[in-house]
Amino acid sequence: MSTALIVLVVVLVSAMLLRMPIGFSMIASGIAYLLVKRQDVGLVAEQIGNGLYNSYVLLAVPLFVFAANIMNAGTVSERIFDFCRILVGRMRGGLAQVDILVSVIFSGMSGSAIADAAGPGLVTIKQMLKKPEYSRGFAGAVVVASATLGPIIPPSIPMVIYAMVSGASVGALFLGGVVPGFLMAALMMLVVHVIAVKRNMPREDKIPLRDWPAIIYRGALPLSMPIVLLGGIYSGAFTPTEAAAVAALHALVLAGVVYRALTWRSFWGVVMESTRGSAVITFILAGSFILNYAFTAEGVPQAMAAWVDSLGLTQIKFLLLVNLMFLVLGCFLDVSVLLLVFVPMLLPAAKLLGVDLVHFGVLVVLNMMIGLIHPPFGMLLFVTKALTGIPIGEMMKEGWPFLVMLLLLLLAMTCFPQIVLWLPQTMGYTGK
Repeated sequence: MSTALIVLVVVLVSAMLLRMPIGFSMIASGIAYLLVKRQDVGLVAEQIGNGLYNSYVLLAVPLFVFAANIMNAGTVSERIFDFCRILVGRMRGGLAQVDILVSVIFSGMSGSAIADAAGPGLVTIKQMLKKPEYSRGFAGAVVVASATLGPIIPPSIPMVIYAMVSGASVGALFLGGVVPGFLMAALMMLVVHVIAVKRNMPREDKIPLRDWPAIIYRGALPLSMPIVLLGGIYSGAFTPTEAAAVAALHALVLAGVVYRALTWRSFWGVVMESTRGSAVITFILAGSFILNYAFTAEGVPQAMAAWVDSLGLTQIKFLLLVNLMFLVLGCFLDVSVLLLVFVPMLLPAAKLLGVDLVHFGVLVVLNMMIGLIHPPFGMLLFVTKALTGIPIGEMMKEGWPFLVMLLLLLLAMTCFPQIVLWLPQTMGYTGK
């Protein structure tokens, strides 16, 4: 390891420990690397500018962020919640089951775990805390676990970023997340059912049949968004990047025109919040470009590939090693650092072993989601605590069955790639 690379790592880690924003930490470490290498610091601007300019797919990120914020500001979450009460509210632990089903539907609109927890998740937590049978920890744990569905069921912001890093097909990645996403939801509902029966949790009041048409009508238009997005992508009507613009327009028309739930003041708040969120992501992306330049210049990805080759690992053993690495690093590092810094270093090794990039991408994103729900860096835990005041310790105590379930599913997806690849291959995907 060269002196310049050691300086880069030291500056990056030190800045993160000092709680400097991740994007600035990455850019600062990149500048330090160039100074030690006696290279033109202007390379920072060049790498960032070229990286952002040439990544057309990244246009989808701010548009999906905007669409999610529009839906959370309108009445979309409440309408979906009422619709799901008809379907699963009569099950034991009905409110928790409703939350999982709402997350499945909302995932097809937002692509963001944080948006899911802050929108529909907040609605269901408030409802659960009104009933003594639901503990605070259980309510928070269900919402935190179900929010991980957001980036697995398409569309998905992390999958868009992974596609930019790896060159994999966005459309194939979206299809690859469908079966794992529904398996996650089914297993979560099974966990809730077992706990609900054991604790004798209540069923929701039966909704009179005469009220069904009005509730279904209220929820029909929001439910149309996943159909429009995925139908448009796979029919060839628009690209995944253009689908993000369609999602933003669809959400804006619903919340602003059809439901009239947006005032100019609330719309301006959505614009500002979306701008802030997109700026944070863009700074992190900008930092990743200069870091990846440094790692490539130092030959780190090639060295990683040579090391993996020397171990004589099979595909399965390599993927198990990657899972273990991400699960450990997820305890200490932000998801964005794992996705934008470590994944590019592992891609040459994955290609060398013939690992399908769509399979690898979905595994990576699921690893990221598991990282969001376990301490000490579990972002979803902190978001939920900030919104509801539920202590993280209580959520973790109640959330371990969901974490175990996700780990078992991750193991199954690792050993049986067809769980991910069956649907993309059925729809014509052939490449690696």
